[in-house]
Amino acid sequence: MERAAESPAKKGAGVLGFIAVWAATGWLLYPLVFVGEVTTQSVKGFFYRSAAGIVMMIILFGKTLFDLLFPPNVSRRKSALSVALLTLYALAMAGGIIFILVRILLLYLNQNTSTYVPT
Repeated sequence: MERAAESPAKKGAGVLGFIAVWAATGWLLYPLVFVGEVTTQSVKGFFYRSAAGIVMMIILFGKTLFDLLFPPNVSRRKSALSVALLTLYALAMAGGIIFILVRILLLYLNQNTSTYVPT
């Protein structure tokens, strides 16, 4: 039994939803990625916004890995190009998550070293 083809409207809604989620994630993470100097004072204003963006990015990363390892339609064979692009997308997301976490780690380390007073 063959599956009915998806309607163009449903496909378009899925693409628009995907773009909207990424736009929201980009807006949430924008201050953390493009802040000039990472200091405690500059980060306090957008801490919760950045935390929500990081959570959304980790969820998107998990969904991408799940789609890569367990494709939703196993009866159809995926093209090699599709798998390669999805793999590159997952690697780029992992790099973005690592970049953001390194920025947060540097903020934490700079905060603790500035209060250190040798005796």
